[in-house]
Amino acid sequence: MAEEKKFVPVVPSSDTSMKEFTIRALLIGLVMSVILGAANAYLGLGAGMTIAAVYPAAVVGMALLRIVKGSILEENLARTVGAIGESVAAGAIFTIPAFFIAGFWDPFFTPGNYITSTIIMIVGGILGIMFVAMLRRVMVRDPDLGFPESVAAAEIHKAGRSTSGGSKWLFSAMGVGAAVQLLAELRLFAVSWEKFIVWGKQTITGSRFSGQGGLFLGSFGVKPAYFGVGYIIGPKLGSLTFSGGLISWGLLTPIILYFMGPNVIVPETGLSPATAAEWLAVAKDVFQSIVKPIAIGGMLVGAVYTLFRMRKSLTEGIARSVADVKKAAAGSGEEVERIERDLKFPVVLMGIAGVAVATFLIMTFLFKAPVLTSLVASALMTILAFFFAAVSGYLVGIIGSSNNPISGLTLTTLVITALVLVLLGIGKGDGAIMAVLGVAAIVCVAAAVAGEMLQDLKSGHILGGTPWKMEIGNIIGVIASGAVMFAVLAVLHQGDVARGAIEGYAGGFGSSQLPAPQAGLMALLAKGIVGGEMAWPLIIVGIFMGIGFILAGIKSPMLISVGMYLPFTTTFAIFMGGIIKGIQEQIAARKGHTGIQKARSENTGVLLASGFIAGEALMGLVFAALAIFNIFLFEYFSFFQNPSFLISIPVILLLGWVLIYYPLKNAGAPK
Repeated sequence: MAEEKKFVPVVPSSDTSMKEFTIRALLIGLVMSVILGAANAYLGLGAGMTIAAVYPAAVVGMALLRIVKGSILEENLARTVGAIGESVAAGAIFTIPAFFIAGFWDPFFTPGNYITSTIIMIVGGILGIMFVAMLRRVMVRDPDLGFPESVAAAEIHKAGRSTSGGSKWLFSAMGVGAAVQLLAELRLFAVSWEKFIVWGKQTITGSRFSGQGGLFLGSFGVKPAYFGVGYIIGPKLGSLTFSGGLISWGLLTPIILYFMGPNVIVPETGLSPATAAEWLAVAKDVFQSIVKPIAIGGMLVGAVYTLFRMRKSLTEGIARSVADVKKAAAGSGEEVERIERDLKFPVVLMGIAGVAVATFLIMTFLFKAPVLTSLVASALMTILAFFFAAVSGYLVGIIGSSNNPISGLTLTTLVITALVLVLLGIGKGDGAIMAVLGVAAIVCVAAAVAGEMLQDLKSGHILGGTPWKMEIGNIIGVIASGAVMFAVLAVLHQGDVARGAIEGYAGGFGSSQLPAPQAGLMALLAKGIVGGEMAWPLIIVGIFMGIGFILAGIKSPMLISVGMYLPFTTTFAIFMGGIIKGIQEQIAARKGHTGIQKARSENTGVLLASGFIAGEALMGLVFAALAIFNIFLFEYFSFFQNPSFLISIPVILLLGWVLIYYPLKNAGAPK
């Protein structure tokens, strides 16, 4: 307790005159919440992962409020509200597309689907905030929880009081990312290159040709967003993701094609060997129908293994959450100082009860599930959301929100809910399947929001923010993000469908452009467990493969499996971003940079990478919206009909140079 008395926030608790919850801070936060949420939705559907929005939100909020001479507490509030959109987006992309992939929401964009998904996201977010209000006081003061990203965000605010901050890096990189996306849309260069090489002699066997297989060759996608993701996660994790792509396209697909290669019979002329284009088409079909289910089995093992490795933290988090609720209830009537004041306990309880009732109504009237199924699902949702919100906050305190295994927690929720419904004999029909997906979606949003909220509350604790004001701000942020997130998903989905019709591929969720790996996994498991439609032979192969990864000592089998599921151009681009980060680190090491210099370079690099992601994502959303109305800029202003991939080399070099040169340049003097 003596250590707690020594803690002094940047703004003392006794200071009640400084502006904090202002309209301008709230509006800035809401705009950032929607934009950063949309950017992460774009990124997550394509790359299968999101990035923490706390740093961009801190920098942008600081830059805008400085213009109007805002206070550090206003900056804290704007960052808190601005970062919450990423958590809502994470919950949305991991689960909402599953309703379409499972065949329930086709067409995807309807008023009913909008209402359902919006309610799911909003009630999930509010539930996460309610649980955080119960747990905040103990968790943010826990000496065992370092909250690394919270401390870094607080340092950004403190440093911003005397420096120009990093907004110029973020906004400049956004311009570069948007420009590259625009030039790619105008066909200045090819975004990727692919070719199928048929090897071996094709001989006639009976009435058909027998081929000897072949090999797919492809480049990385020229995508600033994926380069940015690779840069942020680094060379080791980028390599793991890329290794999954190599397993898919360098091992499994060629082996399967060796026995299942195409044979073409042309009635007019007799037999005709398959062309390279036909081989490529079959290779993609093999990847879609055989390799992806194997990857899903590996993802399932990876998620379970991730939770198993964290079993001690998970157990401690659950035990602590129960104790913290007792403490919160016992102290709910205390008069506390400003920096320790959360939402009132009765308000929290009413909020939790309201979410449980809303969940029951969703299951019963929107998903058409039986009343008993809805009751059980609602009860499971409340219990699992509480535990996993607490666990999420605990894990964020240890490893930060960027590494929070939300998909693993969601997968656990889905499997538990599905098994309970099946064992009780009430898990039958489409209503039960949608109920399982609905519970998983609400818990996913709740856990993601809880982790991000606790991270921001820790930053606020350091800076001297008022918890209840931050919690109210995030409730508003969740409502705003939830109200627009379905529209973002619909624009990306419908835009890809329209583009696929023009360019000759099946667009929408689950396509090569929007693979949505976690949502595909959720859809498959929900239909498999409840509906009995699991492709068990392929899933089991993937499970054994994942076990093999674990026995081989691989620390992140989940990343390899995700890499197997994603398109090769995506994993290759993420890998290139990791290589760029590795080169930058090697140069810094040769120059003998100190820890302070490395930290400056790291901050600049993260802001540049985040800018690439946001710039490409926002421009991609514009193009997707235009595609819905069958407006494609390349049909009017294209540079080339068939652009060359060679022209993309200067673009690649430019992106790599930016991510290496400017972080090193901004390292500053050793201190």
